[in-house]
Order: sequence, then C-alpha cells, then structure tokens
Amino acid sequence: MKQREITVLPYDAETAISALAEALNACKSAQEIRTFLVDLCTPAELEALSDRWKVVPHLLLGEPYREVHERTAVSVTTIGRVARTLEHGAGGYATAARRLRLPETPGARS
Repeated sequence: MKQREITVLPYDAETAISALAEALNACKSAQEIRTFLVDLCTPAELEALSDRWKVVPHLLLGEPYREVHERTAVSVTTIGRVARTLEHGAGGYATAARRLRLPETPGARS
C-alpha cells in the first residue's frame, strides 16, 4: 500500500493566538463567549482562567497576597503570577478592568 506524504505545517503561536482572538471577538455576548470557552477549555483550564481573573480586582485595590488568598481561595503562587502580569504584561488585564470599571488604587497600573 502506498503511503501518503504528510505535510506538517510549522506551529505559529502568533497566528494561532490571533485566530483565537478573532473567534472570541466574533462572539456577540458574554453568554456566547462563555459557551465558546466551555467548549474550548477543559474544566481545569476554565478554573485556572477564572481564578486568574478573580484576583485582578483585589490586586488593583492593592490588597496583600495573603488577604487575596483568604478571600478567593486562589493560590498565592497564582496571585503572584497575576500581579507580575499586571505590572509587566501586555496590558490585557488592565484594559478589561478599565472597561469594566473595576475600582483601583491611585498607584495601580492601568
């Protein structure tokens, strides 16, 4: 039996992320985005994503990591990662927080 040559395209993370962003942008409501995420992600991935977002308002208010952990039950390690991303990331958390009018301290990055 003759085997076909399989062409594997190189993985391009930027293109893949852009395509995912376009798919999210095509959703017309929060409910559509929610159902898309439920289909796209495993329960553990959804929990990880929601945990990260859950701590953003607390960090914007300048709450200490331990207090954020006590209020949210999110690990201090995850809280630290989100805090670093708020400070040095691409600005996505800050943009979403600003558009949702989340409260923040005067010294918080936006």
